[in-house]
Amino acid sequence: MNVVYLSPQLPSNYYPFCRQLKIRGVKVLGISQESYDLMRYDVKESLTEYFRVSNLEIYDEVRRAVGYFIHRYGRIDRIESHTEKWLETEARLREDFNVPGPKPKHLIRFQRKSEMKKLFKETGVLTGRSRLVRTYDQAQELVNEMGFPVVIKPDIGAGASNTHKISNLQELEDYFFLKPPADYLIEEYIRGIIHSFDGVADNDGKPVFYTSHVLSQGIMETVNTNSDLFIYSQRAILKDLEEAGMALLAQSKLTGRFFHIEFIRSTDGGLYALEINMRPPGGLSTEMFNYANDIDVYSVWADITVGRPVTLAYERPYHCCYIGRKLDKLYHHRHYDVLRTYKDIIAHHAPIQGRFRDSLGDYGYLVRSPSLELVLGAARYFQALEEEDGD
Repeated sequence: MNVVYLSPQLPSNYYPFCRQLKIRGVKVLGISQESYDLMRYDVKESLTEYFRVSNLEIYDEVRRAVGYFIHRYGRIDRIESHTEKWLETEARLREDFNVPGPKPKHLIRFQRKSEMKKLFKETGVLTGRSRLVRTYDQAQELVNEMGFPVVIKPDIGAGASNTHKISNLQELEDYFFLKPPADYLIEEYIRGIIHSFDGVADNDGKPVFYTSHVLSQGIMETVNTNSDLFIYSQRAILKDLEEAGMALLAQSKLTGRFFHIEFIRSTDGGLYALEINMRPPGGLSTEMFNYANDIDVYSVWADITVGRPVTLAYERPYHCCYIGRKLDKLYHHRHYDVLRTYKDIIAHHAPIQGRFRDSLGDYGYLVRSPSLELVLGAARYFQALEEEDGD
């Protein structure tokens, strides 16, 4: 079996996907722009061969690299990266080389937020009112109907890129004065907390593993206010969240892939779907899956990819919490104090690489405990700023 993996060195915690495939006898063929000599030993050892391109965003170069691998090893069975940035490249390569998996036409529902809204409505899952707009006049007409505040975001975009809460006409006018020409989605602002439904589906679309995470605040607020974020896993998933997540997973027809579905739990208890993605949540989420459940999702995905039957037993024994810190902030408790004080529950800590540091921070810690109170206390301790009390 031959698998092409794009950007095997980034994110830095994703190389076990390649390693687990290689353990199963798969030829893992990496493509990226990183110098081979500069890559970590663990990454190199996980690959059968590596092809360096000058830029992964130049499609023709990547296409030629896949052509080389086909000439050398034969038919390609899978093309993966597990990251939002390369989903379209993966899909185009699959179409060009007749490789199983999502093609460009399948990505529409997972790239365009307006198409996600249609999926939510088809499934009967609640979602906020929204409409696509391109001009200021269209936007003004819509907010006159919906009222302020609203959220405006690019129809295609990862994370909270160029996403803002708009509270009045002046802010709306300023936003449209600066934005590039494209379709933008305006949706009603729902006050609440983000809850996710995450996991990995087998080749029949059935979830082999699923869980839920809660964000301390929205990604939009974190990025736009340059504040800190923490994310924790839930040991018990509320019935309405599980039912909505399962329904959307079935309707989306995702097979053999990770999924990440975002909801907002409103202040009055309602549950509204926000986004659906065909990838892991990003950051250290795959490590959170493992630490919260004493499992290995890299191995699970590799078994699914090579066609092995997978039965996974897990009980969610821990809350696992990601706690991010930023280099431009002065924290009350230094790194050494954090490690010493919470040494018994810190499972992992490392610098954060990639495009989501504005939201996740420059350095991340994972703590785990059966006690939610303990992990939330750790989050407050880690993120207390110098001018704060710090308790």
